[in-house]
Amino acid sequence: MLRVLTLSSLFPDATRPNFGVFVERQTLGLAAHPSVALTIVAPVGIPPWPLSRHPRYRALAALPAREMWKGVELLRPRFIVLPGTGGRFHAPAMLRAVRRAIGGRAFDVIDASFFFPDGPAAVALGRELGIPVSIKARGADIHHWGHARATARQVVSAGLAADGLLAVSRAMAADMAAIGIPAEKVRVHHTGVDLARFAPGDRAAAKARLGVAGPLVVSVGALIPRKGHDVVIDAISRLDGVTLLVAGAGEAHGALAARIERSGLANRVRLLGSVPHEELPGLIAAADVMALASSSEGLANAWVEALACGTPIVIPPAGGAHEVVTVPAAGRVVARDADSFAAAIATLLADPPSSEAVRAQALPFTWEANTAALHAHLAGLVAARQASG
Repeated sequence: MLRVLTLSSLFPDATRPNFGVFVERQTLGLAAHPSVALTIVAPVGIPPWPLSRHPRYRALAALPAREMWKGVELLRPRFIVLPGTGGRFHAPAMLRAVRRAIGGRAFDVIDASFFFPDGPAAVALGRELGIPVSIKARGADIHHWGHARATARQVVSAGLAADGLLAVSRAMAADMAAIGIPAEKVRVHHTGVDLARFAPGDRAAAKARLGVAGPLVVSVGALIPRKGHDVVIDAISRLDGVTLLVAGAGEAHGALAARIERSGLANRVRLLGSVPHEELPGLIAAADVMALASSSEGLANAWVEALACGTPIVIPPAGGAHEVVTVPAAGRVVARDADSFAAAIATLLADPPSSEAVRAQALPFTWEANTAALHAHLAGLVAARQASG
């Protein structure tokens, strides 16, 4: 039996059901493996008083320290995050919290599912316990934390010290190599998609349920500048009669709402807020195109989920874009500007590929393959450590 400690600062909870759902799905898949005994540790960072009294942090502080999460034991130790320090002390604070939470439990391997601060904390804990450590890179953990002055050295040092490394795409692996992490240590580990839930349906009926008539574009992602919803909104302003529905919540909501109002698009563009993940298949399958103008990504789950629904995508050349859009039926990879997005969307609306041809591009991205690859990777690290004594 492989005893796995999965460490993840990116994991859902009762207050944030959509937070890190792809990490949750990967972890639950591994936990269901018949040869795995898995414990999840999802540390919660909370600032000191008086910031800790903010409703957001009060809700996080109220989460149970231990619970059964969909049949798997989940520990949520708290650690202090110090504002104004750029994350410099996140990893050591997380390490102390995790050490207290696990007590004297024994594990064979640590699976850190996000590179920072999880990676440096996992490496330090692995040294203490004498067990191998794997760290997975997903996107912002390298693109932001791997370049930020206060944390870049910690990220690279963790990459050098870890026994094994995973990346969500070949492009992500190249970005890791660019900051000094040896490419030969990195194994590409693609995300998965639930092909039973994310599937084509009756598009006209789905549009009717959403109150939409005519061409429909959806965009799925947090309302933050990096996701580029402003680019897609501006593209829709160039496409008469096209409706845009945006699923996501975040700090840019006010600015995007103002942009929609200024552009006279209030009757064609709607900000839906946070949409539960279980409701996304119906929304995406209703769309003729899914458009997401991210400035950076690893390999976005929303891309693969759209393809599984038979909905072609329009995205910029960020992260693993060319690993997903490999044929014209999958959509278009274009420059990250409104004119390019508008032209690509118009092309797909004028000559739509068949849902079957689009969905075929998602078929290699299964959770079963994701679980098998992760188990083989972690078991291999344990075997290599044992062989080396």
